[in-house]
Amino acid sequence: MKHLAVLNKYLLRYKWHLLFGVIFIIISNLFAIIPARIVRYAFDLVRETLDIYHVYNGFNVQSALFGIFSKSIVVYGVVILLMALLKGIFLFFVRQTLIVMSRLIEYDLKNDIYAHYQVLPLSFYRQNNTGDLMARISEDVSRVRMYVGPAIMYGLNLIVLFILVISYMLSVNVKLTLFVLFPLPFLSLAIYFVNTVIEKKSDMIQKKLSDLSTFVQEAFSGIRVIKSYAREADRVKYFTVESNEYKMRSLDLVKVDAFFQPLIVSLIGLSTLITVYVGGLQVMEGTLTAGTIAEFILYVYQLTWPVAALGWTTSMVQRASASQQRINEFMNIKSDIVSEKNIEKQIKGDIVFDKVRFVYPDSGIVGLQELSFKIKAGQSLSILGTTGSGKSTVAAILSRMYDVTSGSIFIDGIPIKDFSVSSLRSQTGTVPQDVFLFSDTVKNNIAFGSVKITEAQIEQAAKDADVYDNILNFSEKFDTMIGERGVTLSGGQKQRISIARAIVREPAILILDDSLSAIDAKTENNILNNLKRIMKNRTSIIISHRVSSAKMADYIIVLHDGKIVQQGTHESLLLQEGMYKELNEKQMETESV
Repeated sequence: MKHLAVLNKYLLRYKWHLLFGVIFIIISNLFAIIPARIVRYAFDLVRETLDIYHVYNGFNVQSALFGIFSKSIVVYGVVILLMALLKGIFLFFVRQTLIVMSRLIEYDLKNDIYAHYQVLPLSFYRQNNTGDLMARISEDVSRVRMYVGPAIMYGLNLIVLFILVISYMLSVNVKLTLFVLFPLPFLSLAIYFVNTVIEKKSDMIQKKLSDLSTFVQEAFSGIRVIKSYAREADRVKYFTVESNEYKMRSLDLVKVDAFFQPLIVSLIGLSTLITVYVGGLQVMEGTLTAGTIAEFILYVYQLTWPVAALGWTTSMVQRASASQQRINEFMNIKSDIVSEKNIEKQIKGDIVFDKVRFVYPDSGIVGLQELSFKIKAGQSLSILGTTGSGKSTVAAILSRMYDVTSGSIFIDGIPIKDFSVSSLRSQTGTVPQDVFLFSDTVKNNIAFGSVKITEAQIEQAAKDADVYDNILNFSEKFDTMIGERGVTLSGGQKQRISIARAIVREPAILILDDSLSAIDAKTENNILNNLKRIMKNRTSIIISHRVSSAKMADYIIVLHDGKIVQQGTHESLLLQEGMYKELNEKQMETESV
């Protein structure tokens, strides 16, 4: 239970649901016990009335006696029906408190996990796959809900019913009570072991189903590749093998599951036989009445489901504990991207990198080595280099997706770690190398960076990114859905919408991380011309492997293996022998061809 102890704060939050749930369980069980006692009275009344009825055989009083007997039986029947109705009403209240409580806790837990995910650093997402993150916030939380809902409800019901029923049974007849209860622990243990096997086999089936779903999803997503290589028959064969394994595991589960109901019926029947046999001997001895035997049989059936549920409940608690342990592993991870002074101020844009060294914490790869440069507010800097030179790393640490391993970064003379993280990022517009757009409208994707964006600003940003005409050609224009349910964009269109999303918020620092790689030369020139106006009086960093994009900056640095190998203006670098001149000549030759 140590892993589940973290849920106590949620139970305390909804303590009134829990308290009233306990009260309703007690009341509903009282109404469940009373009918058994009434049945005993009815049985004894029948036996005694029949004896007296035969004594007055042939007398007029016999018919009067029968009328009284009939009315008494009707009254008992009505009382039993009333008790059953009241029990049902309070069971409804039980579920409306405890099960509703579990849904509220599930809601809070999912929100807390999601909120915690949002503050974790980028390195966390590099180390954990998306499927695992989704499983912990969905499947694991669902298993935890089974603990705070059904498991607690059935557990409390078992405790209350045992206290009420067994205490009363012992007060009536101790010997018969012990014989009646003898098979019930075996019932609980048997159900626990059978249920454990079922759980293991169910988990194996679920894993196989997950693998099968992943295979089908990949097959549909890569259908063009499959058809291009004529591998349809091979994919069908593989699917048949995997599907057959899933079928065999499911049939294996059915065989085990088939023992569940007969096992319960057999042990219940054993308790009933013991009750009738031992009780019958006592009736013959005159120490017990037939009504008491009927009453005890009803108690056996009342105790059967709670005892059977004990094994099921124990299994639920174990699964919830394992799931909560997985949840706690992520919830206990703290973000290392924290602000030391939490400064919130308007950024001008002076940037200084002072001997910055950065090593990726998840892989140990050195991204930057002793990197130093300065940018004055309103100036533009271009970072050029080949793949793996550290260009994108500069964008990541400037947005504080990571913190530097050593060295310092200053913005407006203030260490970057002193700024509020949200304030810093809200004043930084980044167009990432790997463009991601949400399954939403074009308008909402552009306006994602700020909640205070007008229609005119969205349209102007689209024009500046040279994507306005493309959007007007869509069926719903700016209200067109992006993704599976809407238009599918080309790589260049995605990049341009991403650029519009960054510039619409008018950031103090604009970072373009190789954002023109999927765009043709003509469109690139149009965007670059627009960016000259946008970059005016705004600190801009243009990360690229194209000289055509880099040359528009006020100053250029060339990176190789995380180090600056060349720096200067476009004109001065062309006069030097080195990587910049080589890249320029190669790209000019390519454009000529």
